[in-house]
Amino acid sequence: MIERYSDHAANERTFLAWVRTAIAIMAFGFLVERFDLFLRITTRSLAGRSPPLRSEVVGTTAGLVLIVRGGAVMVLAALRFRKTATAIAAEDVHPGPGARLDIALATLLLLLGTFLFVYLIYAATSRF
Repeated sequence: MIERYSDHAANERTFLAWVRTAIAIMAFGFLVERFDLFLRITTRSLAGRSPPLRSEVVGTTAGLVLIVRGGAVMVLAALRFRKTATAIAAEDVHPGPGARLDIALATLLLLLGTFLFVYLIYAATSRF
C-alpha cells in the first residue's frame, strides 16, 4: 500500500480539477473569439454593414488572452501538484501553499470577465 495514499489521491483530484478549469478557460477563450465572428456575420446580414474593426480586435484579443491564461493555469497546476506531492512524501511538516495564487487567478479572470461584459454591452448598443 502507498504511504499517505489518501493525501496523494486528494492532491491528484485537486490537480485534475485545475486541469478541467484550465481546459474550460481555454474553451471559453475559443468561444469568445468565435462569438466575435458570429457578431460580424449577424451584423452584416441584419444591418447590411460591417462592424467596426476595433470590435474584431477586442474579441480576438480577449479570446487569445483567455486561451493563454488557460495554458498558464495548466502549467501552474502541474507545478503545484509536484510541489504538494513532494511535501506529502517528505517526513517533516511544511506549511500549506496559501491562497495568494488562487485569489490572483480569480481576480484576473474577474477583471477579464468584466471587460468582456462591458465590451458586449458596448457592441450591442452601438449596433442600434
